[in-house]
Amino acid sequence: MNMQGSQVGQLTIDEQSLGGALIPALIKQAYVRYHANTRQGSARTKNRREVEGSTRKIYKQKGTGNARHGDKKSNIFRGGGHGHSKKRVREDYRLDMPKKMRRKANRNALLSKLLDGEVRVIDSLSMKAPKTKDFINFLEAIKAEKSALIALPKTEENTRMAARNVDAVELCSVDSLNCFQMLNNRFLVIGKAELEAWLKGPTSQTGKDAKLKPMGASKAEVK
Repeated sequence: MNMQGSQVGQLTIDEQSLGGALIPALIKQAYVRYHANTRQGSARTKNRREVEGSTRKIYKQKGTGNARHGDKKSNIFRGGGHGHSKKRVREDYRLDMPKKMRRKANRNALLSKLLDGEVRVIDSLSMKAPKTKDFINFLEAIKAEKSALIALPKTEENTRMAARNVDAVELCSVDSLNCFQMLNNRFLVIGKAELEAWLKGPTSQTGKDAKLKPMGASKAEVK
């Protein structure tokens, strides 16, 4: 379809190149990996010694009928320190996954979106001016008002500027398009030329980082 929402042609993709059938376990494994690889692993809590506050004894040792306590920084009091606090040690939550499995998971995620009718292939995804109002009208025309992932080439600056302040819209480079981003958004909006280039993969996005670029395709007809 074009930027006005009118169908201008059809794009046929070989479903076998996208895995032939959905593999939920593979998609889940890749999704969990992407999510885990975004964690910083820098969580830290304070122990009783590190919590700021007075060291005054909260009440006398005997005669109150209460348990024996020192200051109010005990770990059983609200606002007190942790009994077993996390230290200043960076934890590594990163997960690895074979390259072929990562590529197949990305292709399979695209197949899932195609089968659900949640892919919008635009003949030429380009805007003449960076106007947010025009971009909102574009989303309404292609019926992608809910959460949408817009995959753009790095050279398309006007569309990026127009879409960056729109709610429920995530922007990404075509080079970094992966299953985590596709599954986190309802619709995938991508240009025809960019989709064809993405399907030809693999590219530099097949390393051990959280962003991968796959190869693949689907026999479903994209409107």
